[in-house]
Formats: sequence, structure tokens, C-alpha cells
Amino acid sequence: MAGYVDGYVLPVPKRKLQAYRRMATKAGRVWRDHGALEVRECVGDDLNVKMGVSFPKRIKVKPGETVVFSWIFFKSRADRDRVNAKVMKDPRLAKMMDPKAMPFDHKRM
Repeated sequence: MAGYVDGYVLPVPKRKLQAYRRMATKAGRVWRDHGALEVRECVGDDLNVKMGVSFPKRIKVKPGETVVFSWIFFKSRADRDRVNAKVMKDPRLAKMMDPKAMPFDHKRM
């Protein structure tokens, strides 16, 4: 399958998962409105892997946190650049882009 993917792994406090889901749903709608083909948000479940470096280890998950793996699928790199430029100017994201309003530590994303 040809295309281009932006992927993210981030720690989210378990007590803030509902707020994260609300924010991610709104943000996903904005990306799709501007042309993203697919937006997915996956909350960690079976994270105790025996080989390799697990997501929790990689991002140094703290007690009370879980891992969210998300991705946005685009037609191409050029399409991704075009879509993201529009998304960053969309006023619907303004409140969500404030680090104080985010239900996770954006510096650890």
C-alpha cells in the first residue's frame, strides 16, 4: 500500500485518557477535513514484550501512565505537507495546541 504515515508514541496519564480521547477525536476530524485518509489512536494493552525495547521503556512511562500509539495516513509526503499546513492554521486546533490544555506531556511525545 503506497502512502505516507506520521506516527506518534506518547505517554498519557490513565486518569486523563477520556480527555485525551476527546481531544484526539476533535483533532482527527480536523486532519480528515483537510485531506488525511485515516487517523488512528491506540491505547496500550499488552505492553510487556520479551524482545526489543517496548514503548513504555522507550518513552519512560511513569506509574499511572499508559502508552498511546497514533498515526495519520496520507496519500503521499507532498499531500501530508499540504494537509499539515492547513491543519496548523485551522482555528479549531487553537485551544488544543496550548500545552497547558493538553492531557499529556507534549515534550515526551
